[in-house]
Amino acid sequence: MFIFNALVALHIVSGTIGLITMWVPIVGKKGGKTHKRWGRIFAHALLVTGILAIGISLVTLRYPLETHPFSNDAALVRGMFGWMMLYLATLTIMLSRYGMWCIHNRHNHSSNRHIPNLALQAATFITAANCAWQGYLINQPLMMGISIIGLLSSTLNTRFIFQENPPLNEWLIQHTRGLVGAGISVYTAFFAFGAVNLMPELAFNPILWATPCTLGVSLLLYHQFKIHLQRRRVLSRQSPEVI
Repeated sequence: MFIFNALVALHIVSGTIGLITMWVPIVGKKGGKTHKRWGRIFAHALLVTGILAIGISLVTLRYPLETHPFSNDAALVRGMFGWMMLYLATLTIMLSRYGMWCIHNRHNHSSNRHIPNLALQAATFITAANCAWQGYLINQPLMMGISIIGLLSSTLNTRFIFQENPPLNEWLIQHTRGLVGAGISVYTAFFAFGAVNLMPELAFNPILWATPCTLGVSLLLYHQFKIHLQRRRVLSRQSPEVI
């Protein structure tokens, strides 16, 4: 329990930093020093948060009832707070790293095809599939539904990584998807897992899980729309031969 509580405390600190710093690069001017500085802080905070969450999930899988005394259903706790947290932690790490690698390698797309990047995509796909399977075993539709995000993300990311000639500024769309997606994951954990301590009866409320995803996807679509408009303006200025 000492290890578990220490991990939770550190997880809350790093997660809070991520929750706050996420909005600086989103709201502020894109590409400026402030955007880059706070974007790096956000990405690093999420990396730490994800690693700590993996530790929390592993302790939970080993000691489900001791770490979550509000329930006497060990299978449910292992599923929701063990396997699903392991998946969401892996997803958060993958998305935060993927988003940063996309912008670092924007001038050399083939550099995205490195082992850590591909390994994180594979790990996310595996933990997402396992989350769905474990949810099926304990009849938890929430676990099966939320796993779709990881399955789709890792598949689409891998497709982009191996794409030979990505469209103009596609790296910017992928960068935004990665980091905003990681933010969605952290806010989902904040609303859902955090409710266990404050309001245990709402811990499995689907509204808590759906709200960050709905708002985050809306934000992503808005930014993608702006990037597509920018792409069209650039192409419209080029000659027909270049287009």
